Amino acid sequence: MDVNGTVAEGFEPVRDAFVRNFTALGERGAAVVVYRDGHEVVDLWGGTRDVDGSPAPWERGTAQIVRSATKGVTAAVVLLLHQRGELDLDAPVGEYWPEFKTAGKDRVLVRHVLSHRAGLPALDRPLTPEEALDPLRGIEAVAAQAPAWEPGTDHGYHALTYGWLADGVVRRVTGGRGIGEWLADEVAGPLGLDLWVGLPSSEAGRVGRAGRTEEPEIAGGGLRSRPKRAVSEAYEDPSSLTRRAFAAITPFPDQNDAAYRAAALPATNGIATADGLARFYAALIGEVGDGGRLFTPRTVELARSEHSGGPDRVLVVPTRFGLGYMLHGTASPLLGPGSFGHPGRGGALAFADPDSGIAFGYITNGFRKSVTADARAQALVRAVRSAVGG
Repeated sequence: MDVNGTVAEGFEPVRDAFVRNFTALGERGAAVVVYRDGHEVVDLWGGTRDVDGSPAPWERGTAQIVRSATKGVTAAVVLLLHQRGELDLDAPVGEYWPEFKTAGKDRVLVRHVLSHRAGLPALDRPLTPEEALDPLRGIEAVAAQAPAWEPGTDHGYHALTYGWLADGVVRRVTGGRGIGEWLADEVAGPLGLDLWVGLPSSEAGRVGRAGRTEEPEIAGGGLRSRPKRAVSEAYEDPSSLTRRAFAAITPFPDQNDAAYRAAALPATNGIATADGLARFYAALIGEVGDGGRLFTPRTVELARSEHSGGPDRVLVVPTRFGLGYMLHGTASPLLGPGSFGHPGRGGALAFADPDSGIAFGYITNGFRKSVTADARAQALVRAVRSAVGG
C-alpha cells in the first residue's frame, strides 16, 4: 500500500496502523494528522480520493465530509461566544430566541442544547431534503417542536436537531450570522484551516466522493461485532426515538451532491481536511503557529467536564458529553479520561487531549455502520496512545 506523508520519531506506530487500515480493514481513501503541543507529528494520507475506486489519488489537501464530527466545530462557536461574554450558557434559549419558548420549552437552557439535554432529538414532521437545505427551515422546525422529555432532566443524542438548535441561538446572538459564516470569519479564516460548514464553490474540486463500505471479515475473529438486541431493535423500529432522531431529514440527502455540501447543516455536513480538524483541536487547547489559541483554560474545562452521562435515550448505550463534545468512554473511546471531541457516524474522528497536548484528526471516504467508534479510527487512536506512552 502506497501511503504518503511523514511521522515524527516515536510516532511510527501510527503509520503502521494507518497502513494496516488499508491492508486489513478495507480502507479506500483516508488521511490522519496529529499535533502535539501545537506541532504536527503525524501527516499521512493514502488510497483514492473517491470511494468508488476511481484512479484519482488522495492528495495531501483532499477534503471529505465528516458528518457528526461537525458537532465539535459547532460547539466551539457557541463556547467562543460565551468566552467573549456575548452568550450566557445558563440563560434560557428563549431569552435570545423568543419564538423558541413555545410547546413547553421555556426552561431549555443554552447548556442543555450543548449537552443533548434539550429533549428535542426528533421532529414530529421530518424535513424533506429540499427543506433541509434552507438555512432557516430546520431552525423553525425545532422552535415549534414539543420536547420528548422534560428538558434538563435526561440526555439523548440530538443527531440532526443539534445543529439547528445551536444555529438558532448563534444567529440571534450575532445579529444574523449563521454558524458556518461565523466559523469562516472568526476561526477558519484567521487560522488558515481547511474546514467549512457550507462549502464554498471554489473548494468543491478538493472534496472526494464518499459512500458506504463494508467491514471485512478477518480470520481468527471478525471485525463485525453484533450490537446488543436493544440497540438493534431501536434502529429497526420506525417509531423509536432512535430511528426518529436520525430521520429528522427524510430521505437523507445525497452527501456527494453539490447543493448539500454548499448548505450549512451544523450537526452533520462539515467538510474538512485531516489537518483542518487536527489543527482546529490543537488551537482549542494551545498555541498553533501564529494563529494563537482559541479556548481559555476555563473554556477547555467546560468542554471536557461531564454534563451528561449514563444511558442515552437515543443511542441506547451509555454516553458521556461535556458542553458540545463527546467525552472518553465506552461508546466513544478517545485518548484518555481528559479527552474531548466528536466522531462522525461511520468513520471520521477528531479530538483534543489537553493532558498530553495531542490533537487528532482522521477522515475517510468509506463510511461504515458504526455510529461512535469506528474500528479504523480506533486503531489509530491506540497507536497514538502507545506513541505518547498512554
